[in-house]
Amino acid sequence: MAKLSELRRLLEDAHVRTRESAPAAAKPTPSRTAASPRRTLAAGKHGDGDIDLAQAFSDVERLAPSRRTAHVRPRAAPIARQSIADDADALAASKFGAEPAPDAWDVGQEHEAGQTYVRHGLGTDVLARLRRGHWAVQDELDLHGHTADEAHDALADFLDEARTRGCRCVRVVHGKGLTSPNKEPVLKGKVRKWLSHWDDVLAYCEAPRHSGGAGAVLVLLRGR
Repeated sequence: MAKLSELRRLLEDAHVRTRESAPAAAKPTPSRTAASPRRTLAAGKHGDGDIDLAQAFSDVERLAPSRRTAHVRPRAAPIARQSIADDADALAASKFGAEPAPDAWDVGQEHEAGQTYVRHGLGTDVLARLRRGHWAVQDELDLHGHTADEAHDALADFLDEARTRGCRCVRVVHGKGLTSPNKEPVLKGKVRKWLSHWDDVLAYCEAPRHSGGAGAVLVLLRGR
Protein backbone atom coordinates (compact mmCIF):
# COMPACT_ATOMS: atom_id res chain seq x y z
CA MET A 1 0.00 0.00 0.00
CA ALA A 2 1.35 3.40 -1.03
CA LYS A 3 2.43 5.90 1.55
CA LEU A 4 0.38 9.04 2.27
CA SER A 5 3.19 11.29 1.18
CA GLU A 6 3.34 9.72 -2.23
CA LEU A 7 -0.39 10.16 -2.73
CA ARG A 8 -0.12 13.87 -1.86
CA ARG A 9 2.70 14.35 -4.40
CA LEU A 10 0.66 12.59 -7.10
CA LEU A 11 -2.30 14.92 -6.45
CA GLU A 12 -0.11 18.04 -6.66
CA ASP A 13 1.40 16.86 -9.96
CA ALA A 14 -2.07 16.32 -11.33
CA HIS A 15 -3.16 19.85 -10.36
CA VAL A 16 -0.08 21.33 -12.02
CA ARG A 17 -0.71 19.48 -15.27
CA THR A 18 -4.35 20.62 -15.21
CA ARG A 19 -3.40 24.32 -14.87
CA GLU A 20 -0.80 24.15 -17.64
CA SER A 21 -3.15 22.48 -20.08
CA ALA A 22 -6.03 24.91 -19.43
CA PRO A 23 -6.25 28.01 -21.83
CA ALA A 24 -5.16 31.38 -20.41
CA ALA A 25 -8.02 33.37 -19.03
CA ALA A 26 -8.90 36.42 -21.00
CA LYS A 27 -7.78 39.60 -19.31
CA PRO A 28 -10.60 41.96 -18.46
CA THR A 29 -10.79 44.87 -20.87
CA PRO A 30 -11.64 48.36 -19.59
CA SER A 31 -15.08 49.50 -20.44
CA ARG A 32 -15.27 52.30 -23.01
CA THR A 33 -17.99 54.85 -23.11
CA ALA A 34 -19.37 55.87 -26.45
CA ALA A 35 -17.64 59.02 -27.86
CA SER A 36 -19.83 62.13 -28.30
CA PRO A 37 -20.39 63.57 -31.82
CA ARG A 38 -18.38 66.71 -30.87
CA ARG A 39 -15.37 64.61 -29.82
CA THR A 40 -15.63 62.57 -32.99
CA LEU A 41 -15.70 65.73 -35.15
CA ALA A 42 -12.75 67.24 -33.27
CA ALA A 43 -10.75 64.08 -33.67
CA GLY A 44 -11.39 64.13 -37.40
CA LYS A 45 -10.12 67.71 -37.75
CA HIS A 46 -6.74 66.75 -36.36
CA GLY A 47 -5.96 63.96 -38.74
CA ASP A 48 -2.68 63.28 -40.44
CA GLY A 49 -3.52 65.64 -43.35
CA ASP A 50 -3.77 68.82 -41.21
CA ILE A 51 -1.04 71.49 -41.22
CA ASP A 52 1.46 71.43 -38.41
CA LEU A 53 1.44 75.07 -37.33
CA ALA A 54 4.63 74.78 -35.34
CA GLN A 55 6.44 73.53 -38.42
CA ALA A 56 4.74 76.00 -40.78
CA PHE A 57 5.82 79.00 -38.68
CA SER A 58 9.18 77.66 -37.58
CA ASP A 59 11.10 80.25 -39.69
CA VAL A 60 9.07 83.24 -38.46
CA GLU A 61 11.07 85.72 -36.39
CA ARG A 62 9.59 87.97 -33.73
CA LEU A 63 9.52 91.66 -34.63
CA ALA A 64 11.85 93.93 -32.72
CA PRO A 65 10.16 96.29 -30.25
CA SER A 66 9.12 99.59 -31.85
CA ARG A 67 11.13 102.70 -30.93
CA ARG A 68 8.33 105.06 -31.82
CA THR A 69 6.93 107.10 -28.96
CA ALA A 70 3.22 107.29 -28.58
CA HIS A 71 2.40 110.99 -28.51
CA VAL A 72 -0.61 111.83 -26.44
CA ARG A 73 -2.18 115.07 -27.56
CA PRO A 74 -2.73 117.27 -24.51
CA ARG A 75 -6.25 118.32 -23.88
CA ALA A 76 -6.96 121.96 -24.55
CA ALA A 77 -7.40 124.12 -21.50
CA PRO A 78 -11.00 125.15 -20.88
CA ILE A 79 -11.91 128.60 -22.16
CA ALA A 80 -14.04 130.83 -19.99
CA ARG A 81 -16.11 132.12 -22.90
CA GLN A 82 -18.71 133.83 -20.75
CA SER A 83 -16.07 135.68 -18.72
CA ILE A 84 -14.36 136.81 -21.91
CA ALA A 85 -17.68 138.00 -23.30
CA ASP A 86 -18.43 139.88 -20.07
CA ASP A 87 -15.01 141.56 -20.16
CA ALA A 88 -15.56 142.58 -23.81
CA ASP A 89 -18.96 144.06 -22.91
CA ALA A 90 -17.44 145.99 -20.01
CA LEU A 91 -14.66 147.33 -22.25
CA ALA A 92 -17.14 148.37 -24.92
CA ALA A 93 -19.28 150.09 -22.30
CA SER A 94 -16.29 151.99 -20.94
CA LYS A 95 -15.19 152.92 -24.44
CA PHE A 96 -18.48 153.91 -26.01
CA GLY A 97 -20.80 154.07 -23.04
CA ALA A 98 -23.88 152.05 -22.23
CA GLU A 99 -25.94 155.01 -23.42
CA PRO A 100 -24.52 156.78 -26.48
CA ALA A 101 -23.74 160.43 -26.10
CA PRO A 102 -26.40 162.69 -27.58
CA ASP A 103 -25.51 163.77 -31.09
CA ALA A 104 -28.12 166.52 -31.38
CA TRP A 105 -25.55 169.14 -30.47
CA ASP A 106 -23.56 170.92 -33.16
CA VAL A 107 -20.58 173.22 -33.15
CA GLY A 108 -21.52 176.22 -31.02
CA GLN A 109 -24.13 174.17 -29.12
CA GLU A 110 -21.81 172.11 -26.94
CA HIS A 111 -23.29 170.60 -23.76
CA GLU A 112 -20.09 170.82 -21.73
CA ALA A 113 -16.68 172.44 -21.83
CA GLY A 114 -13.98 170.66 -23.72
CA GLN A 115 -16.22 169.06 -26.35
CA THR A 116 -14.50 171.09 -29.06
CA TYR A 117 -11.31 173.06 -29.57
CA VAL A 118 -10.00 175.10 -32.47
CA ARG A 119 -6.71 176.92 -32.64
CA HIS A 120 -6.88 180.70 -32.62
CA GLY A 121 -7.14 182.09 -36.13
CA LEU A 122 -9.10 179.19 -37.61
CA GLY A 123 -12.82 179.46 -38.33
CA THR A 124 -15.48 177.31 -36.76
CA ASP A 125 -16.14 175.75 -40.16
CA VAL A 126 -13.04 173.60 -39.51
CA LEU A 127 -14.76 172.12 -36.46
CA ALA A 128 -17.99 171.55 -38.38
CA ARG A 129 -16.18 169.69 -41.17
CA LEU A 130 -14.12 167.68 -38.66
CA ARG A 131 -17.22 166.55 -36.77
CA ARG A 132 -19.08 165.66 -39.96
CA GLY A 133 -16.26 163.46 -41.25
CA HIS A 134 -14.72 165.71 -43.88
CA TRP A 135 -11.29 164.21 -43.03
CA ALA A 136 -11.06 160.43 -42.89
CA VAL A 137 -9.64 158.97 -39.68
CA GLN A 138 -6.21 157.58 -40.56
CA ASP A 139 -5.11 156.15 -37.21
CA GLU A 140 -6.33 155.57 -33.67
CA LEU A 141 -4.89 155.45 -30.17
CA ASP A 142 -6.71 153.64 -27.35
CA LEU A 143 -5.62 154.77 -23.88
CA HIS A 144 -7.68 152.31 -21.84
CA GLY A 145 -5.71 150.88 -18.95
CA HIS A 146 -3.09 153.66 -18.94
CA THR A 147 -2.20 155.79 -15.97
CA ALA A 148 -2.06 159.54 -16.49
CA ASP A 149 1.72 159.54 -17.01
CA GLU A 150 1.57 156.55 -19.36
CA ALA A 151 -1.25 158.14 -21.32
CA HIS A 152 0.70 161.41 -21.74
CA ASP A 153 3.77 159.62 -23.08
CA ALA A 154 1.72 157.34 -25.35
CA LEU A 155 -0.18 160.32 -26.75
CA ALA A 156 3.03 162.26 -27.44
CA ASP A 157 4.59 159.32 -29.28
CA PHE A 158 1.40 158.69 -31.22
CA LEU A 159 1.02 162.28 -32.42
CA ASP A 160 4.69 162.55 -33.42
CA GLU A 161 4.50 159.32 -35.40
CA ALA A 162 1.22 160.34 -37.03
CA ARG A 163 2.72 163.66 -38.11
CA THR A 164 5.79 161.88 -39.50
CA ARG A 165 3.53 159.63 -41.60
CA GLY A 166 1.55 162.61 -42.86
CA CYS A 167 -1.72 161.83 -41.08
CA ARG A 168 -4.16 164.73 -40.89
CA CYS A 169 -7.00 163.19 -38.84
CA VAL A 170 -6.68 160.71 -35.98
CA ARG A 171 -8.94 159.45 -33.21
CA VAL A 172 -7.90 159.28 -29.56
CA VAL A 173 -10.01 157.05 -27.31
CA HIS A 174 -9.77 158.07 -23.66
CA GLY A 175 -12.92 156.34 -22.39
CA LYS A 176 -15.81 157.62 -20.32
CA GLY A 177 -14.44 156.53 -16.98
CA LEU A 178 -17.14 153.92 -16.33
CA THR A 179 -14.54 151.52 -14.93
CA SER A 180 -12.74 154.19 -12.91
CA PRO A 181 -13.25 154.73 -9.17
CA ASN A 182 -16.55 156.52 -8.50
CA LYS A 183 -17.32 156.23 -12.24
CA GLU A 184 -15.48 159.49 -12.84
CA PRO A 185 -13.44 159.95 -16.02
CA VAL A 186 -9.74 160.32 -15.29
CA LEU A 187 -8.21 160.75 -18.73
CA LYS A 188 -11.05 162.51 -20.50
CA GLY A 189 -10.29 166.04 -19.29
CA LYS A 190 -6.52 165.50 -19.21
CA VAL A 191 -6.29 164.28 -22.80
CA ARG A 192 -8.37 167.16 -24.13
CA LYS A 193 -6.31 169.68 -22.18
CA TRP A 194 -3.06 168.17 -23.49
CA LEU A 195 -4.33 168.31 -27.05
CA SER A 196 -5.21 171.99 -26.75
CA HIS A 197 -1.57 172.72 -25.79
CA TRP A 198 0.02 170.71 -28.61
CA ASP A 199 1.38 172.91 -31.39
CA ASP A 200 0.63 170.34 -34.09
CA VAL A 201 -3.04 170.07 -33.10
CA LEU A 202 -5.22 172.46 -35.08
CA ALA A 203 -8.57 171.34 -33.71
CA TYR A 204 -10.40 168.51 -32.04
CA CYS A 205 -14.02 167.68 -31.37
CA GLU A 206 -15.89 165.01 -29.48
CA ALA A 207 -16.43 162.00 -31.72
CA PRO A 208 -19.89 161.28 -33.13
CA ARG A 209 -21.98 158.57 -31.51
CA HIS A 210 -20.86 155.83 -33.91
CA SER A 211 -17.17 156.70 -33.37
CA GLY A 212 -17.03 156.64 -29.59
CA GLY A 213 -19.15 159.57 -28.53
CA ALA A 214 -18.02 161.20 -25.29
CA GLY A 215 -15.30 158.55 -24.90
CA ALA A 216 -13.16 159.76 -27.83
CA VAL A 217 -12.07 162.83 -29.78
CA LEU A 218 -11.28 163.42 -33.44
CA VAL A 219 -8.04 165.35 -33.81
CA LEU A 220 -7.02 167.47 -36.82
CA LEU A 221 -3.24 167.72 -37.18
CA ARG A 222 -1.16 170.32 -38.95
CA GLY A 223 -0.06 169.26 -42.43
CA ARG A 224 3.62 168.71 -43.20
